[in-house]
Amino acid sequence: MDDTRPLPADPTRVGVRDVARVAGVSTQTVSRVINEHPNIRPETRDRVLQAIAALGYRVNNAARTLGTRTTRTLGVIASDATLYGPAVGIAALEAAARHAGRWIATAYSDASDEASVRDAADRLLGQGVDGLIVLAPHAATLTALTGAHPGVAIAALHTGPGAEQQEAGAALAISHLIEFGHRRIGRVAGPEEWLEARSREAGMRRALEGAGLEAEPHWSGDWAAAAGAGLAGRVAAAVRAPGGPTAVAAANDQMALGLLRAFAEAGSAVPADVSVVGFDDVADAADYRPPLTTVRQDFDALGSRAVAALVEGIEAGAPAAFETVPTRLVVRASTAPAR
Repeated sequence: MDDTRPLPADPTRVGVRDVARVAGVSTQTVSRVINEHPNIRPETRDRVLQAIAALGYRVNNAARTLGTRTTRTLGVIASDATLYGPAVGIAALEAAARHAGRWIATAYSDASDEASVRDAADRLLGQGVDGLIVLAPHAATLTALTGAHPGVAIAALHTGPGAEQQEAGAALAISHLIEFGHRRIGRVAGPEEWLEARSREAGMRRALEGAGLEAEPHWSGDWAAAAGAGLAGRVAAAVRAPGGPTAVAAANDQMALGLLRAFAEAGSAVPADVSVVGFDDVADAADYRPPLTTVRQDFDALGSRAVAALVEGIEAGAPAAFETVPTRLVVRASTAPAR
């Protein structure tokens, strides 16, 4: 029987039946096109997609889930979007997910609180996400998360190959200073409970010990520029002391920025008196005074590999693993040959 009912005036009320009527197909065919069923003739798929576009039909993810058992949505657990790494990481994951025909749902948690991370995961899984990506976790919370959801595909950007990437990048920074003739190299590490900080510290120590150099002096900060500035008094005193370091490697660019400012205020010239190298290559690193030598991470490539691995893990019902994304050293004016 011919269905001559008028189409809804409000596009938000357009349904599958309306699309089917305009395309001249069944509602089951529309559902198959929406859910990307492979056994649809190209001309039929095109007709349905044209009807969807003409009517402004919006796919209902909840309805799609009933037919496919998937929402095509990936959950991201982030700990602190005010920090450069998590903020850029989220943007990279969103871009990679869109390219893969997926969506991102993000929940924020206190990375130092296992219950907070578990709550974030529960909230995302309650929304029907197909898998989880964890940004910059603490060691204990990641263990708790994987233990609480053994059947869920989870990718972590700072363990496995992510940790190798961090270690290799930190070793690059130290090797650069060694090539410049520095033999007394200080380090400002990130907070020990962060896996990212542990990996970078491990890479620095490995490079120093591999060159037969002492792994001291060493200080710890909290990733913020204020931490670098707060430590700079002690670092500057060490630099001025006989036999003190001629170079300092910071675990991220923000702490390196704090060091640069405080060194200038203390009258220690960079790089004439002390070389400084950072990690991340933040957007403003080339505009620091002096421009900062640092290690660049390819967040876009990392995000793409994490999303691809998670999608593969979801489809295979297996853990998500992905290959290392190489880091590279960006040499600017904050490092120079040892005095």
